Amino acid sequence: MSENEKNNRRVKNSLVSRRDYFRFFFLIAGSITACFFLFFRFSDLSFTEEAIEKSAVITFVNVFFITLISTSIYGIWRNLNISRPVNRILDFTDRIRNGHFGEKIRPVHQNKQQYNELDLIIENLNVLSEELGNVETLRTDFISNVSHELKTPLASIQNYATLLQDDSLSESERYEYAKTISQSARHLSELITNILRLNKLENQEIFPERIVYDLSEQLVQCVLGFETVWEEKNIDIDTDITEGVMITADEDLLSIVWNNLLSNAMKFTGPGGTVKISLQTEKDQIMVTVQDTGIGMENEVQNHIFEKFYQGDTSHSTKGNGLGLALVKRIVDIADGEICVKSALNEGTEFTVILPLE
Repeated sequence: MSENEKNNRRVKNSLVSRRDYFRFFFLIAGSITACFFLFFRFSDLSFTEEAIEKSAVITFVNVFFITLISTSIYGIWRNLNISRPVNRILDFTDRIRNGHFGEKIRPVHQNKQQYNELDLIIENLNVLSEELGNVETLRTDFISNVSHELKTPLASIQNYATLLQDDSLSESERYEYAKTISQSARHLSELITNILRLNKLENQEIFPERIVYDLSEQLVQCVLGFETVWEEKNIDIDTDITEGVMITADEDLLSIVWNNLLSNAMKFTGPGGTVKISLQTEKDQIMVTVQDTGIGMENEVQNHIFEKFYQGDTSHSTKGNGLGLALVKRIVDIADGEICVKSALNEGTEFTVILPLE
């Protein structure tokens, strides 16, 4: 059943069309007048022609005044039930147009058993106003977060670039400052890249190119890409990857998923910890799990972990921008999969991605 059909069923007291009213008015008034005139004109009653014409005039005058009274009653009803609610709706839409999102107006009838089309319009406008209010809040938060995230690496680049102009610096100091500038520039580049990717994915400007490829090999290559990181932190890598698992998906998009999950696992796992990567198939599903023995997360953090710019661990905020997992979630959704997280504070985190095995 379509949405319009559902709404039509909810209408208990449909509005009367003015065009239909005038049609009925002229039809009934003309019919009654003609009937009376013809009746007296061709009847066998011994009325004079003058009396017949007088009766016709009286009949028309009576019909006219009856119609006038009916029109007045209808006008009052129309003003109360149509004109006033329509004016309220126009004022409400004007406030929305001026940016007053989140406001609501009451329906014409408080009892839903008396709902008409105007009540449904008001109900939809209230929902629209609430949604626009939420979007405006997200937009404001997004701009605020982006501004903050851009400001941090830019300030770092500016400060260390100024320090490099000091002629008294040693070569080791110059190297460290230049290294910091390079890291900040890389962080800024990743932030902008992730923002653009996420924006394109949310606006459906990226169309997945589904191909059949070896997911097992892709995971192995992604893990090897972090070899330098796990060697520096002395992290133990435990792999349980089933060989030869073929999948039909966008290879480039899924590589973003694995790299983000592995990057987080390496980032939040301390020296001497363990990161485990597994790939298993079960019936018509593929399950990829990335598990670490890092700092873990509280339940409240887990509830917001896939939101844009959300960072549960503020002590590591300079190492990320809060967009990685939001990007992962969007890509997994596009791939018709799902992602879930299990974590305990100071015990580690486990991300599981479930994809359809086509």
